[in-house]
Amino acid sequence: MIMTELRQHVADGDILLLDGATGTELERRGATMSGGAWCALATETDPDILQSLHEDYIRVGADVVTANSFSNARHMLEQAGAGDKAASLTRSAVEIAKRARDKAAGGRDVAVAVSLSHQMPMVSGAARDDPELRPSPDQVLANFREIVEAGVEAEADMVMLEMMSRPIHIAPALQAAGESGLPYWCGMSARMEEDKVVSYVWESFAFEESVEAVMNGSPEVVGLMHTNVNATGPALDCLRQQWDGPMMAYPDSGFFKMPRWQFTDIIAPEDLAQEAKDWKAKGVTIFGGCCGLGLEHIRALAGLRG
Repeated sequence: MIMTELRQHVADGDILLLDGATGTELERRGATMSGGAWCALATETDPDILQSLHEDYIRVGADVVTANSFSNARHMLEQAGAGDKAASLTRSAVEIAKRARDKAAGGRDVAVAVSLSHQMPMVSGAARDDPELRPSPDQVLANFREIVEAGVEAEADMVMLEMMSRPIHIAPALQAAGESGLPYWCGMSARMEEDKVVSYVWESFAFEESVEAVMNGSPEVVGLMHTNVNATGPALDCLRQQWDGPMMAYPDSGFFKMPRWQFTDIIAPEDLAQEAKDWKAKGVTIFGGCCGLGLEHIRALAGLRG
């Protein structure tokens, strides 16, 4: 029923709100971050902080909250000696988000999404992944399936594919999501390289190539996430050339250095809302925030409903 209502809102072009950052907001609120698996273990070590975070986003109007499974793939957790917890942590993350919904939604329909990213192990102390630690394509697919299947077991409403930008990893993410039977939305990542939009997860690819890879699946919504505010508008223009369906935008602000986010030069909530008006004019109807953007940013975006 929740997804039936949500799909109707999307089809009608209603303004919908995603939540804001989960990992960086957990850090901001004092949760423990892992040197390899970033925010993944906070589901186990700080469940009360995680639940209160979801509750806060719901209370300011989020229609979709994303479970804390962004870094839950086995190849990420193995760096923290917790590879065998991939499924259990994902189930717990979804269940915590559902408890938050039960407590804070007040009967309003709020969807819980299981997050699946193609985050890969990173070079220690650097903002780039380590090619020597990337799992094989077969193992990547198996790890992605493990996350999605755990989300299904915990009765998530949908899958949120996040940070999609490397074509070789977009394909198995789409496959895992498609096999789940759940609807899925796809958040792509981009940056500006001089005056050109490129896909970006620590290395750049032609954005058009990544969009083409996404089009090989069946996402219900596609948009920009983990993308600087300044690059979001140009990337949306490029996306619209290949995608004529519903679009979303949930940018980030600041920069990351494992295992912590550096909270510098974060865009003001009112400035984000002003930028979002331009994205709305480009056809975006679903808005939220990614790394560095928290509760006040989502509160400001709620003004777009008017």
